[in-house]
Amino acid sequence: MHDATAMILAAGLSRRMGERNKLLLPINGVPMIRHMVDVYSAVTQTPVLVVTGHQADAVKACLEGCDVQIVYNPEFETGQQTSVVCGLRAAEGSAPMLIGLGDQPSLTADDLEALLGAHNATDPARISIPVREGRRGNPIVVPAALRNRLLEDPRSPGCKTFTRAHPEHVQFHPLQSPGYYADVDTPEAYNALAAHQLKEVT
Repeated sequence: MHDATAMILAAGLSRRMGERNKLLLPINGVPMIRHMVDVYSAVTQTPVLVVTGHQADAVKACLEGCDVQIVYNPEFETGQQTSVVCGLRAAEGSAPMLIGLGDQPSLTADDLEALLGAHNATDPARISIPVREGRRGNPIVVPAALRNRLLEDPRSPGCKTFTRAHPEHVQFHPLQSPGYYADVDTPEAYNALAAHQLKEVT
């Protein structure tokens, strides 16, 4: 277990999935968002901060009994960066923060261990980002001392703009696990994942 706080973004409209909210679809017998909370809870010592928005009541119901802190983003329809801001403002303590997505069910606790291990073994004062073949992945690790820096630009707050504008505060870790780079946005992606899980069971 690491001295880290996890924040999972779970507010999106899930438009590309059609009528279904992808975070409510089953993964290994539980809703996707609950599966993700279980993964992050396996490596962190504090309640997982979950930022909700779209179908917030349904997402909250899926997490009943989990060790979570739920924060509602009233501006969720305007984009993911507002959810990042909402979560950062709610965060407390001096531990580094894992900022992740609610739709990466291929991500494992071992993946999170590897990222946190790489972060702590290099420069813990920098933001850590997994990378493979030039592609950035998720989650990222944000030191507590930099949380407020991500809120400085009122026109474009959050991680994306800051990490590109301030490379001196960023370090990249070559991590190969596909879990960092795969999310489930479409019915096709979900069906492929479900079929893969079925093959593993049979």
